[in-house]
Amino acid sequence: MPLQRFRAQVERVRDLTHDVREIELRLKEPPAIAFKAGQFVSFEVGRDALNRTIVRPYSIASPPSQGERVLLVLNLVPGGPGSTYLFSLRVGDETEFKGPTGAFYLREDPARDLLFVATGTGIAPLRSMLYTLSERGFARPVTLYWGLRSQRDLYYQDDLEALARAHPNFSFITTLSRPEDGWSGERGRVTPLVEARIASVQNLAVYLCGNEGMIKDVTAVLQKKGLCPIYREKYY
Repeated sequence: MPLQRFRAQVERVRDLTHDVREIELRLKEPPAIAFKAGQFVSFEVGRDALNRTIVRPYSIASPPSQGERVLLVLNLVPGGPGSTYLFSLRVGDETEFKGPTGAFYLREDPARDLLFVATGTGIAPLRSMLYTLSERGFARPVTLYWGLRSQRDLYYQDDLEALARAHPNFSFITTLSRPEDGWSGERGRVTPLVEARIASVQNLAVYLCGNEGMIKDVTAVLQKKGLCPIYREKYY
């Protein structure tokens, strides 16, 4: 089935950190998009040396209930055609994308607790899933482990704390691999966190999104603990 083409207008741009930006697109034609939490859309962002179209995928960070808009969360990659194009967009600009697609999406499995593990902007599809679960009241325990580098890379912490206050079944830990002085939270990468804090994978479903090394290492740690569904989305 061919992907649908959408036309949208930039409604809001917000810098979350020194190199991470949130871009809100309002759908114009068609006026809404139907997708599963965790899926992505693709932008044509230029042409290569052989005049071939360069396409880059970006996960939707907003929940499907807000189908009239698409929220993107991305970091600026120096020389990267995708982020260079999207970072050039200003409020009022129009853009087009195709989608939705992707096999990394929230499954309907009410019998299992959920573990989300992200590094960097791998939080984007998990954010869509979290707000979808929030709308349902977090019927099962949901845990998020999020790995970032240092304090200047922190964002969405207030939003996550608000979710945790509103929903006792949701908890999260942000860990910094290279914290500066004054950081009182978790230190190190997410893999040791998973190894130390996840005692059993029985009745657990796991969603991993971020760098390839994390996905490989966390998968290995979990598989040593037993068998459970593990869904993966490699970002870089």
